[in-house]
Amino acid sequence: MVHVDYTTGEQWFSAEAQTKWTYFLLGCAILLPWNALINATSFFLSRMAGSGFYPTFSSYMSTAYTLANLVFQSYSTITSKQSSPSRRIFVTIIVMILLVTSLCFSTFIRGTPLGFFSFALFSAATLAAASGYQCTAVYAGAALLGAPYLQTVISGQAAVAVAVSVVQVVSTLISLWGSSPEPGSMKVTMANAGDDQAEEIAARIFFGVSTIFLCIILAAYAWLTRRPFYKSVISTLEPHYETGDIDERTGLVEDDRRNSPTTKSSSNVYRVFKQNVTFMFSIAYVFAVTLAVYPAITVRVRSVNLGIHPMLFTAIHFLVFNVGDLVGRYACSFPRLIVWSAKKILVMSLLRTLFVPLFLLCNVQQSTTTIPISPIISSDTLFMVILLAMGYTNGYVSSIALLAVSSLEHNPRLNGRREDVDVAATLGGSFVIVGLASGALSSFGVQSMI
Repeated sequence: MVHVDYTTGEQWFSAEAQTKWTYFLLGCAILLPWNALINATSFFLSRMAGSGFYPTFSSYMSTAYTLANLVFQSYSTITSKQSSPSRRIFVTIIVMILLVTSLCFSTFIRGTPLGFFSFALFSAATLAAASGYQCTAVYAGAALLGAPYLQTVISGQAAVAVAVSVVQVVSTLISLWGSSPEPGSMKVTMANAGDDQAEEIAARIFFGVSTIFLCIILAAYAWLTRRPFYKSVISTLEPHYETGDIDERTGLVEDDRRNSPTTKSSSNVYRVFKQNVTFMFSIAYVFAVTLAVYPAITVRVRSVNLGIHPMLFTAIHFLVFNVGDLVGRYACSFPRLIVWSAKKILVMSLLRTLFVPLFLLCNVQQSTTTIPISPIISSDTLFMVILLAMGYTNGYVSSIALLAVSSLEHNPRLNGRREDVDVAATLGGSFVIVGLASGALSSFGVQSMI
């Protein structure tokens, strides 16, 4: 952590509060693209109506996003010392604004399913690349400022998911105002998924609000980078090689070519990974299970109540999951609720496999038939409870695993090496993306069971 002296206590508090709020917003920006894409699933599916892309579109989109995010975040980490983090944050937010704006305009345009499918996957992959680049730069600055700022970023990531879901529910309600679901609309099929304009109106409002929010984040960060107190801290992250203490400021990957530290860094990464493989597997498996069914399978679960519009039911289901995830992450702020044992965390991670068959037993509708399928779990309330539990365990188990793997006090595998803390934390974050990508790919197999 870098300590900065301020002239007065009031100035210090103001500077700290302003910086934390901005990093909270940056945390929101990192996951806004992903949450925006999955919450707009109903709109995307309406554009796939009548095509062979409809049944597996969610799996394709999740796979495109997570694989691109994994590749570009890895590259961003390797090249983190060769580029200004501030410049990366500015550029990536601008890219996000342009892409989300284009998604908003796409609600006014009707084209072929193939054309929109290609456009949606391109947007997902590009947004993932921007998010990956931005994530590394934001975490680098937050880590330099200290643990409270990292927690602020994590809080922003959890909060934006809930906020995005709330906006989607509200926009859906507005788009459905005065309408009533037809009996045939209870079954989402390739023939009737795009019968009305509700999906377009909801997505238009949703993407418009998201664009405005990204513009606010860009303005907030632009203001922060001009503050003297922020410059004095973050300047150490800007690339310059004239001093002899650059090794002290390097993170997971170093760039001092004269001494070839990259080889040493890679060796450290492998050593830390080997010592903490149980934690890494637990982290990846949590997200692999989640992405195997959410949203690819869960968006195909329909309400058994014919009075609930399927688009509203889908929007509410996103909100329920994200509230559970937020509560699960918040639970980790209570020391008594934190589990430090790698074996116990592994067991909890593996037990989440049960969510896969549970969701398959719900009212999942096939896209190729209009014949109602009698579900074993025929209760909307029970479906939402299961979804809430999956969200809670997703946030809770992943958070305690990330906390435990980088804890000098509670993780004996670090052997008291303070220099390994950043490596362990960065590896943990990387395995989040590995889990997401694995889950997105496995969702194709899960869908084949329907």
